[in-house]
Amino acid sequence: MTTPATTGRPPRDLRDFYENPAVPVASGTPRSLRQARMLARALGPAARTPRTVLDIGCGDGTAAATAAPLLPGHRVIGVDWSQDALRRARTRIPYAVRGELTGGGLPFASASADAVLFSEVIEHLVDPDAALDEIRRILRPGGHLMLSTPNLAAWYNRGLLLAGVQPVFSEVSLRGIHGRPGKEVVGHLRLYTARALKEFVAASGFTVVRLEGAPFHGVPRPLRPLDRLACARPQLASILLLHARRT
Repeated sequence: MTTPATTGRPPRDLRDFYENPAVPVASGTPRSLRQARMLARALGPAARTPRTVLDIGCGDGTAAATAAPLLPGHRVIGVDWSQDALRRARTRIPYAVRGELTGGGLPFASASADAVLFSEVIEHLVDPDAALDEIRRILRPGGHLMLSTPNLAAWYNRGLLLAGVQPVFSEVSLRGIHGRPGKEVVGHLRLYTARALKEFVAASGFTVVRLEGAPFHGVPRPLRPLDRLACARPQLASILLLHARRT
């Protein structure tokens, strides 16, 4: 896939970067399926009470489209501020609206959502504190937050750091990859360990219910069995899947 570094025009700022169609906006089906199953267990059957689920930072709609068959009867709405991402999302999901976590906030009333999918978004944010404040505002008391993000302390990153190599998922430039494996620039600004993520979410007014691990689709094929094994210990997994509820 072409990265911003090879398009001939460097991004002016983060908004310009994310409006570039070459920037990846999907994070892999295995992670999306695991996250959707966690949410389905939490919500229960729609026959009991249909719920409103917001996929905030929906990107191209892959995560919401993956979750929808596991959430029959529930209403899944994609939310993103990138017009390019929304155009792609609307080809996969019936509802996709523009909204921002900062500035004017999301276009939803307080306590109007039952659950939020927040997949591979928080690592891209300048102000994650304000983002969780806004998510807490729109969630009903006891509402569910399903957050996923790369793990700074993934099993291979521990070895890379010992060797003096920049960890996977971390980035020092929007124009190219420097000092670490990989080819795609995706705009990561913040990275979390399992412990840091749980503490941060709890400090933002949520009760952490569960933390699970998920594999990363970018791991080289010969190492994927190890990556799947690491999911048994979230502290070592490639991707952190956290379920929390609004306190």
